[in-house]
Amino acid sequence: MNIAGDRLPHPRISAKPRARAELAGGAALAAAGAALIVWGSPPLALISGMLFALLIGQPFAQISQSAAKWLLQISVVLLGFSMNLPVVLRLGLNGSLFAAATIGSTLLLGWWLGRRLGLSAKTATLISVGTAVCGGSAIAAVSSVIGASGAEIAVSIGTIFLLNAVALYLFPLVGHLLHLSQTQFGLWAGVAIHDISSVVGAGISYGSVALQTATAVKLSRSLWIVPLTLAFAAAGRRGAAPRAAAAKIAVPWFIGFFLLASLLRSYLPIVVTWSPVFSAVARRGMILVLFLIGTMLSRTALRTVGFRTAAAGAALWLFISVSSLAVILFVLAKAA
Repeated sequence: MNIAGDRLPHPRISAKPRARAELAGGAALAAAGAALIVWGSPPLALISGMLFALLIGQPFAQISQSAAKWLLQISVVLLGFSMNLPVVLRLGLNGSLFAAATIGSTLLLGWWLGRRLGLSAKTATLISVGTAVCGGSAIAAVSSVIGASGAEIAVSIGTIFLLNAVALYLFPLVGHLLHLSQTQFGLWAGVAIHDISSVVGAGISYGSVALQTATAVKLSRSLWIVPLTLAFAAAGRRGAAPRAAAAKIAVPWFIGFFLLASLLRSYLPIVVTWSPVFSAVARRGMILVLFLIGTMLSRTALRTVGFRTAAAGAALWLFISVSSLAVILFVLAKAA
């Protein structure tokens, strides 16, 4: 063998196929997203993203995650330009006691289920706040102050993600079967669906009034992130995780911009004129958000969600869904 004549393979040669694969995957991702913006619906966008991730993979996971976060917030703010501020505030204030009751009861049930199913206290807490408040955003905020591990965060977000996907399809179907009005459906979706992305997606599928109601209810509910995170931080200072309790608390500032947009819509005629345009852009943007969220699903994420965790998440979700629907049908409907 001529050792001197043999050449070691250049590292760029092995890197080229990978770069080509990433480029092709990125082009397919962009093409699918563009097509869905024009022709897609919220349920189709989410399932397309999930299939894309499972069959092709996600070559730009970090970029897609960051893009989905910012696009979600921008789309929510744009929706504010189609909603009157007095209506938004009325929906938020009228539902404050309802929100407090459902959040408190869900957290208590989550604590009990966690003990019964043998889950770690932090995993049970994250699934509970994700179900009670606003999904992944609440999990991210609370995990930073209770010192949750990466595995506990991953399994909690994976559980909420799967239930969120089911809700996007199931809620409009149940709403039509029960002949819920758009206001009733919007209130139910805002309370019982986890993430704002799926709440808006379900609202878009049901109707414009349902979309406005669901968005206002969910955003007012999202504000509970702040007192809940502060409460867990205070409990952490008295417990064994003082460094975790000192972590920075995430505040959903985009809700303030949503309220500002709603204020401008309520009192400036020129904004009213452009309101349909803002609303259309927001709806298309939310479809892209759901597609990007769907692409974040992975086989690894599916494997992390064990039976006990899934059972706890499903039980909490069924509790808040059924109990809130019962209140809407048999208490609030009679009061109205």
